[in-house]
This record gives sequence, structure tokens and C-alpha cells, in this order.
Amino acid sequence: MNTLIRLMRAVAYVFLPAEVVLLVLLVSGVRIPPAALAAAELVGLVLFVIGAGVFLRLWRREGSARRALGELVPEPVLRIIGHELRLMTSLALWVGRRRVGVRPGDQAFGHARDQAALMYGFAFVCLVETVGMSYLLADWPVVHAIVLVLDVYTVLFVLGLHGASVVHPHVLTADTLHLRQAAHVDLRIPLDRIASVRHELVFTHDKKKEGELNLAVASQTSVTIELTEPFDAPRFFGGTRPVRIVRCHADDARALHRELSTVTRARTAPSPLPGRRV
Repeated sequence: MNTLIRLMRAVAYVFLPAEVVLLVLLVSGVRIPPAALAAAELVGLVLFVIGAGVFLRLWRREGSARRALGELVPEPVLRIIGHELRLMTSLALWVGRRRVGVRPGDQAFGHARDQAALMYGFAFVCLVETVGMSYLLADWPVVHAIVLVLDVYTVLFVLGLHGASVVHPHVLTADTLHLRQAAHVDLRIPLDRIASVRHELVFTHDKKKEGELNLAVASQTSVTIELTEPFDAPRFFGGTRPVRIVRCHADDARALHRELSTVTRARTAPSPLPGRRV
């Protein structure tokens, strides 16, 4: 089974770029021999049939469609697709004014306000580019349709990034600090791992510095959290990296700092001596 999966992936890595090249040639008006088009469609159909069969066998063996898909498709591809789906889902939740992961009794701290102007401006520029390209490509219907789909998706992607930041606020629970950044960072830090908290504005961050994680919004962080011991922060494409300092941003950074400081002081306050009334 593993050999068949590796063979399918090798064929797909060659076939998919070839399909893109054929599509570009067709859009450009280059005449493609019918035999070449038929061969490409046949290879695609064979890959689909074999892939569906392998997926069903893995599903029966693993008992889970998610695990079966994880064995069939490379993990980086799954992570990228999952991120895109989360962005589109966040866009729908944003329109519905809903938030993710905030339960009764939890404290939510938004962190999207300072990037709103930038993201709206970027989305407006993408929208203007969409209109301009539609006008310029009006005489090439196929090219116009392809570019229009890509441009509209770009606008939705930008809005989805901002929407994901809105619907995924930082959350402080009774025992965990839940830090987010759009739809690609989801970090749960136990409160007993927090050594100290500082309210400080930082506008320059060294992304390569070991032991530090910077969740900047609009190139700034406003709360610095030092941990008692290294914490494994997940990476986008899998794996983890140990961090001792986490910097994040919040719309009301002073409130987040105040709440975390209260929790930290309460946890480290000395216990009263036995036999004495306090």
C-alpha cells in the first residue's frame, strides 16, 4: 500500500504541472494535438480512480476518513488546504458576528482592530485590480473568466484573513491562555507556565531569534509573556519549536496585562504561616 501511495504521489507531481502547462497553452490559443489532450485526461481519470480506491481501503483500515486522507495526501498540502477552508469559514462566521472558542465565563480579547485599515485598503486595491483586469480582458472570454475567478478569490482571501482575526480572539480561561493569530496560530499556554507579564509596545521583531514567538498585528506587539520553562509552539507545516518568550497584541492590551498579572500574582502569592490568622 505504501509503495502504491508513493508511486501515485510521484505521478501526480509530474502530472499536475503538465496539466497547468496545457491549460496555459490552451488559454494562449496554442493548438494542442487531440491525442495529447486525450492522454492527459486519461492519466487524470486513472489517477482519480486509483486514488479513490486507495482512499476507501485506507478508510476501512484506519476507521477514520481524516486519518485515511492524511496517509494519502502529503501533510503540507493538507495543512494549506485546511488553512484556506478555515479562512473561508471565518469569513462566514464574521458575517454572522460569531466568535470561535469563547465559552461562558471566558474572557475574550480582540486583536484585529489595528490591522483593519490596512486589510480593508488591501482588499480595496485588489477589488480595483479585479475591475481593471475585467475591462482589459473583455475580448478574451476564457482568460477573463480564469483571471476573474483568481481575482475574486484574492479579495475573499484578504477579507478572510481579517475575518479570521476577528472571530478568533485571544481567550483567557480559568487555567489556560489561548493565543491566536488569524487562522494559522492556535496556542494554548497553561497559566501555571507563565512566570511574568509585561505591557510593552514592540515594533521590531527578530523572527529568527531562538526561544521567542512574536504574534504581531500591524507589525506590533503590546504584551510580553515570559514562561517558566520552554513551551512547544506548533509550526504551520507541522513540528514544534520551544519558546520561552511569547509576544502578542490585543486591542485592549492593558486589560489583558492586568488580568494575566492578577492570575500570576495570585498563583505566586506566599501562603500564610500555619496557626496564624490573616
